[in-house]
Amino acid sequence: MSTATADVADATPPKAAGKKKLIIIVAAALLLVLAGGGTGLFLLKKSRAAAEAEAEETDGKAVAKAKLEEEKVEEKRVPPIFVPLDPFTVNLADRDAERYAQIGVTLQIEDAKVGEELKLYMPAIRNNILMLLAHKTAGELLTREGKLRLAQEIRREAMRPLGITLQLDDEDPPAAGTKKKKKKAPVDYPVKAVQFSNIIIQ
Repeated sequence: MSTATADVADATPPKAAGKKKLIIIVAAALLLVLAGGGTGLFLLKKSRAAAEAEAEETDGKAVAKAKLEEEKVEEKRVPPIFVPLDPFTVNLADRDAERYAQIGVTLQIEDAKVGEELKLYMPAIRNNILMLLAHKTAGELLTREGKLRLAQEIRREAMRPLGITLQLDDEDPPAAGTKKKKKKAPVDYPVKAVQFSNIIIQ
């Protein structure tokens, strides 16, 4: 009987060792599942955060673009500012007959500050425009192209006293055999345009 008890006693430890191994395996598997789930959850949260950040950035860009478009619309709505000049009466450069012109000029400008600055330089501006008109002939002023050219030249002469030089499109064409210069970015000039209120040639 003592031999049977010894056999039973020897048989019990292996069952306990088997249970321990099973518990360790189950615990390790559970730990792996929890670690995998935690990693998956972390990656999911990370990808959600990245997606939200990207969505916010896209929304931010969309909002910035919308604001920029609103500002452009507001700029377009701002009425232009005009500075009318006293009418010019000048003898023209025609050689065949005594001809003169009476021309009313209005400058379209960028803002009121430019208008105040132009008033300070008005004697020089008027002088430049009178000198320009005195070199014109009736034939030049009667054509549409001549009037458009005159408007460009008056714009240039109006900005000279301010220290701004406007290069007209057809001035100084490149010499034959030379490379064309790259187009420069458009410059924002304070005098935007020249409007004629009247042109009388006699």
